[in-house]
Amino acid sequence: MIDSIPNQLADIWPFIAVGFGAQIIDGALGMAYGVISSTFLLALGVPPAAASAGVHAAETCTTGVSALSHILHRNVDWKIFARLAVPGVIGGILGAYVLSNIDGSVIKPYILAYLSIIGLWLLWRGFHYPPEHKAPRHIAPLGLIGGFMDATGGGGWGPIVTSNLLIQGASPRHTIGTVNSVEFILTTAISITFLIHLGWAVLTLATVGLLIGGVVAAPVGAMLTKRIQPQFLMRAVGVVLIATSSFGIAKALGFIG
Repeated sequence: MIDSIPNQLADIWPFIAVGFGAQIIDGALGMAYGVISSTFLLALGVPPAAASAGVHAAETCTTGVSALSHILHRNVDWKIFARLAVPGVIGGILGAYVLSNIDGSVIKPYILAYLSIIGLWLLWRGFHYPPEHKAPRHIAPLGLIGGFMDATGGGGWGPIVTSNLLIQGASPRHTIGTVNSVEFILTTAISITFLIHLGWAVLTLATVGLLIGGVVAAPVGAMLTKRIQPQFLMRAVGVVLIATSSFGIAKALGFIG
């Protein structure tokens, strides 16, 4: 048992590194922790339901630290927070239930194609940044759809909700901080649903590694959001959306193993 501890420590470092890098991007841009982490686990052969459950279990802690950091940096719009939280939780619980019982991958390529288009639009918008912001009008439906897709795909809350709020003219800094903060409530609800249906087996060495890396990185991401210029944030969000969505599409079509 003692001899296996060094081996376990060696095995966990790649997951810590992935969790750290994914959370830096997620905390600063409001997306990608779930997508990056899930992609990494799926590449290692982890089943989709187990990968999504493990990532959300880790996110329960990382998003808690991230939410607190964004609140301390005053990156949260509480009006948008209130309108996102309830539909987000409803969508997340429904998505976790669906993924625990059926294969939810059929619709995923279409969502990825949509996000690629949104990424291109945001990239263009970042170079033609508007001088003033507008209050977003369509919020609750985004929460419902984002929560559902996040649970079924192991990631999707940030790409769907953050990108669409930015398209409506919301402030990049407060959009990212708010979406990250609501994500704590969402991932907690999704994790509980997965635990009820799949049990404690989802808490693996990979989950622990992702959790450790994410918790360490969370305060850094919130600080970056506050200090980076809004137009650069929009460009960066567009690039991340295009890259992650294109990878997902290539994988779904069989171009990547």
